[in-house]
Amino acid sequence: MTTVAETGKKRSSAAQAHPAASAAAASFAALVGKLDYLSPAEIESVRQAYRFADEAHLGQLRKNGDPYITHPIAVAAQCAEWKLDAQALMAALMHDAIEDCGVTKEELVQRFGAPVADLVDGLTKLERLEFDTREQNQAESFRKMLLAMAKDVRVILIKLADRTHNMRTMGDMPRSKWQRISSETLEIYAPIAHRLGLNFTYRELQDLAFRFLHPWRYEVLSKALNKSRTRRHDLIARVQREVEAAFARQGMGVRILGREKTLNSVYRKMDSKHLSFSQVTDIYGFRIVVPELTDCYTAMGILHQLYKPVPGKFRDYVAIPKVNGYQSLHTTLIGPFGTNIEFQLRTHAMDVVAESGVAAHWLYKASEPGSDTSQRLGTQWLQSLLDIQQETHDAGEFWDHVKIDLFPDAVYVFTPKSKILALPRGATVMDFAYAIHSGVGNRAVAARINGEQRPLRTELANGDVVEIVTGDTAEPNPAWLSFVKTGRARSKIRHHLKTLAQEKANELGERMLTQALRSEGIATLPDEEGDHKSTWEKLLRFTGNKSRHELMTDIGMGKRIASMVGKKLAVLLSETGLKPDALLISTERYASGQDETVSQGVVSLDGSEGLSVQYAPCCQPIPGDRIVGYLGRGEGLVVHAEDCPTGKRLLLRDSERFLQVEWADEPVRPFDTTVVVTVANGKGVLARVASAIASAEADITHVDMGDEPAQTATDIRFSVSVRDRQHLADVLRSLKRTTSVIKAQRFKP
Repeated sequence: MTTVAETGKKRSSAAQAHPAASAAAASFAALVGKLDYLSPAEIESVRQAYRFADEAHLGQLRKNGDPYITHPIAVAAQCAEWKLDAQALMAALMHDAIEDCGVTKEELVQRFGAPVADLVDGLTKLERLEFDTREQNQAESFRKMLLAMAKDVRVILIKLADRTHNMRTMGDMPRSKWQRISSETLEIYAPIAHRLGLNFTYRELQDLAFRFLHPWRYEVLSKALNKSRTRRHDLIARVQREVEAAFARQGMGVRILGREKTLNSVYRKMDSKHLSFSQVTDIYGFRIVVPELTDCYTAMGILHQLYKPVPGKFRDYVAIPKVNGYQSLHTTLIGPFGTNIEFQLRTHAMDVVAESGVAAHWLYKASEPGSDTSQRLGTQWLQSLLDIQQETHDAGEFWDHVKIDLFPDAVYVFTPKSKILALPRGATVMDFAYAIHSGVGNRAVAARINGEQRPLRTELANGDVVEIVTGDTAEPNPAWLSFVKTGRARSKIRHHLKTLAQEKANELGERMLTQALRSEGIATLPDEEGDHKSTWEKLLRFTGNKSRHELMTDIGMGKRIASMVGKKLAVLLSETGLKPDALLISTERYASGQDETVSQGVVSLDGSEGLSVQYAPCCQPIPGDRIVGYLGRGEGLVVHAEDCPTGKRLLLRDSERFLQVEWADEPVRPFDTTVVVTVANGKGVLARVASAIASAEADITHVDMGDEPAQTATDIRFSVSVRDRQHLADVLRSLKRTTSVIKAQRFKP
């Protein structure tokens, strides 16, 4: 292996041979010029990291021909703008050393200490692992970065600086990469910068991504903005003079800064509202920085006396800060010549946070960059992502959740105790419930918004006061996944449903294996401990499962056939001297109709099985129907009516996966079935039919009249909830006695 000393000699000779190396030295000298906030010892540590990185990247060039080391230096320079500490700057300089140069984490620990090595490791992509797709690689890399980020927010700051420099130099990359890298920047990294309050970086990343995603549109808009800037110069100058004079008259010392909308923001507004460039009136605005918090409101009063405010265009982010800590007053005023101009009013401290967000901590030179205090801004969002990643084991699913949670817009709602919560625009009552606590979400049954009873899928608006009503026995509904917006709510619901399905599948698997074992002449499952411990170990080796619980879950989910496992378990038990009961074998085979193909025992169903048992929607079996059970692969037990065409096809194709099922004597819940009612169309007919169904004590869960115009005779399809076949017969009799009903029958596929 080449030693560092040998590499150093090579680097010296390379510097003489390649004048470009002097460019790297000049870049580093410029970086050192920005480190006046560090101590001499810290600057020396940064210098050591630079030398190490320079040696590691020796011979590597960027696409434009510059030495590769100029990229890490530029990343470190951006971190220095945020006044990050020496450890972060060292990690920035070496952030590609593990990935591109074969340097190990252990080497970095020995040379620079564990904290720096952990930062570099958190930034390293998982290039050396095999993944099925680019998306999975991307998702796993982000998951790793997230875990490091949760421990130390400096990881994501360095990563954002890295992405910013890569985007600035994208023009040197092949055009084939522009689309992918720019899309990723726009979808993931720009929103992360926004969520962490790095406003300047957020705007720059958006504009750079727009430039390389839509080069022609960027060029056209850029020229239009330059012309507009020239035309409106006099207007902007006049507004600035008038505003300065208004504050001078009141004796208030303020700093007035001009602000221009980014090209990406202009384009998005034109695209979303179908406007031409000339119709976008709020391209220019002003930021007014005042001494104290109360001066924000005083300054707003002065402005409102100078120019008339646009109704509905006032936002108070001082009293109610954004999730990322952003505070400011926003007001839009009608300036000279009827032009709309936005003003933002904030203190100096608010201005630092608004532009630098979570990095503002280092700008204020706090003593412990890795401490909890440094992560105060953005902590809520980071914790939300941590919760999601703990409950989401699939990389692609986690990636989807993260994208959902990177929302730039928010609505602000209140709990009954006046606590403010920020949620994405379009969030529902269930998103609110899970934002409070997963226990509240899992047990939600109803909600009151501003004192009125509302459905759980209701979208929330700014200022809503939301109260969640919970029930002790309530559980998450899979239908909630169709309308929740936040990644947190989605991951919590999915996690609970998966856990619940596994518990139910485990119970069903126990019952099925017990029945299968009875068919082999053994009445009960042996204990896992004691005399039969080795028997269970042999059985688990045979099935390839890690535990008895996993085996039972697999049987319940249809991944293992109970009869095969039962036969193997019976053989293993006979080896221990346990003899099968001949009378029990005869009884079980007689009960199963002496049919060897479905000799897995009879499973009794009462409707309480939960997600491990599905009642096939194609035939909608109800108690009293003759039924069969199909063990779908990974789907659990699917119950079909015996005469169901779909069930018959499955039986021909996959007979070994069928088992006998029967209805319990007293099912614990009603079951849905479909009734088709042919009516003579007329006034009030739907009400009469609905009344007839209600009089038979059945609930209507869905009504479908089709898309065709009403005819003289029309079919209406009702989904009704009934106890059994007898109850359904009562419903049909009630319908047939109703005026205008020509025919009523159960729908069969």
